[in-house]
Amino acid sequence: MFAINGIEFSLVEVLIWLVVALICGAIAEAIVGYSPGGLIASTAIGLVGAFVGSWLARNIGLPALLTFTFGDVQIELLWTILGATLLVGLLALVRRGTRRRYRRA
Repeated sequence: MFAINGIEFSLVEVLIWLVVALICGAIAEAIVGYSPGGLIASTAIGLVGAFVGSWLARNIGLPALLTFTFGDVQIELLWTILGATLLVGLLALVRRGTRRRYRRA
């Protein structure tokens, strides 16, 4: 059992949330056309995208769309994918801009 902000999660619930984060992160990478890493990076992007997208939607006043509820927690898939897409886009801009190209003399 895990507890976050007073909400207890079982191991199965945590694994399902990680799979949802992985899928949302992979969709965001496909939309942008840039992948900063593999499986773990996609999962991290999905998790951070969930926080960013939900926070933006809440502050702008947008309704919850395409919700997924498991246990006592609800996640808005559309805003998670949007937040992850924004994150991947920013990563693509930062990482592509800092590449150095070497030429042979």
